[in-house]
Amino acid sequence: MMKQKNLLSLFLACCLAFTLTACGGKTEEPEAGGGDAAPAEEASGETITLGMIGPLTGSLAVYGTHIEKGVKLAIDEINAAGGVALSDGACQLAVETKDDQGDPTECVNAMNALISDGIQLVVGSATSGCTSAITSVANSEGVVMITPSGTADSLTTAMDFVFRTCFRDSFQGELAAQWAKDEGYTKVGIVYCSADTYSAGLRDAFTAACGDKGLEIVAEESVATMTEVDYTNQFNKMVSAGAEMVFTPFYYDVMGPYLVPQARSVGFTGVLLGADGVDNTETTIPDGADLSVYNDVYFVNHYSTELAASDVSTNFVKNYEAAYGETPNNFDALAYDAVYVYKTAMEACGASDAASVQAALADTSAAYDTTCGSFSFDETGTPIKNGVLMGYTYTAGDEDVSKITVKALSLS
Repeated sequence: MMKQKNLLSLFLACCLAFTLTACGGKTEEPEAGGGDAAPAEEASGETITLGMIGPLTGSLAVYGTHIEKGVKLAIDEINAAGGVALSDGACQLAVETKDDQGDPTECVNAMNALISDGIQLVVGSATSGCTSAITSVANSEGVVMITPSGTADSLTTAMDFVFRTCFRDSFQGELAAQWAKDEGYTKVGIVYCSADTYSAGLRDAFTAACGDKGLEIVAEESVATMTEVDYTNQFNKMVSAGAEMVFTPFYYDVMGPYLVPQARSVGFTGVLLGADGVDNTETTIPDGADLSVYNDVYFVNHYSTELAASDVSTNFVKNYEAAYGETPNNFDALAYDAVYVYKTAMEACGASDAASVQAALADTSAAYDTTCGSFSFDETGTPIKNGVLMGYTYTAGDEDVSKITVKALSLS
C-alpha cells in the first residue's frame, strides 16, 4: 500500500509540474486592466504572468503609461474571450509591471526583478536606450522580450530572444528621406543628439538614405545630451545654410518646450521632421506659447487611428476609447500588439515557456494580425510593415494644437 501511495504522489507531482510549465508557473488571479470584461469561465484557472517594463514616472512617463494601457487592454480582451489556448487547456493572462523611469540602470534592475519572480515573457522597454541595456540580460537568461517601441537596429539580431512590434530606425530614417524627396526638398539639415542610441541611429539612417536619394545635407549640428534645453545656435546654422527642412530625431519632451519654439525664434520657417519619439509633443507645449510655431512639424510614426481599416484595428480603437475615454496613440497600439503576438506564438507552440515561445516567434513564416496590419517577423525579429506620416497644425482662434495624419508611408 505504501508503495502505491508513493507512486500516486509521484504521478500527481508530475502532473502539477507539467501544468505550471505550460501556463508559466503562476496561479494568481489576473491583474485588473483597462477593460471591464470578466474572465471567461472556459479558462483553466491557471495564469500566465507577463512582465512589463517602461517609464511610468519621469520625463518620458507618457510612453510608459500608454504602453501599460495597451498591455492591460489586450489582457482583458484575451481573458474575456477564454484566455490563451495551450496544449493542456486555456490559461488566463496577468501582468507584473516595473517602472524603469526612462533610465537604463533602473531598466536592468526592473528586468532582474521580473526574472527573480519567474517571469519568462516580457513587454518592454519603451526607449532604445533602456531596451539596449536589457537585451543581453534577456539573451543570457533565456527570457523572451518584445519591445513595442525600441527602434534601434542593434536591439534585435538573428535567432535571439529579443523581438519588437515597431519598425527599426534604418527603415524609419529611410521613410523620412523618401518623404522629403517626394515633397521636393533638396537642401536638408540635421540636428540630433550624438550620445543617444535612438537619436544617433536615426541620424545615421537618414544620412545614408539622403545620399541614396540625392538629397543634399547642407548643415548638421548635434547636442551632447537628450536633456539639452538650448537649440538656438544649432538652428542659427540651419538658417545660415539655407536648409529647407531639418531632421530632428528627439523625444517629445524636447520638441514641445524647447526645440520647436527656439527654431522658430531664430528665423527657421521650414519643415521640422522627426521620428516616432515626437509623438505626444502636444502634451509638452508650455502654457502661453505661440501655438502657430507648431505648424509644419511632422514625424514618421507606426500607427494612426485615422488609417485604422482592419477589423483588428477598428475594434482596438473602439475598445480602447470605451475603456479609457481617450483616443489611443502608437504606444498603446504597439504594446497591445505585443501581447497578441505573444498569444499567437503561445497557441502556435502550445506552451508558454520562453524556449518554446522564442522558437515560435523565430518562425519567419508566421503571420500576426495587428493594429498596424498583418506582418511577419524578419530574421532579426523585426516586423516587415509600412509607416505613416503625422504632424501638428494650428489655426488662429483654436484653443490647442491638433495632431493630424498626413499620409501612409512606404518605400518606392
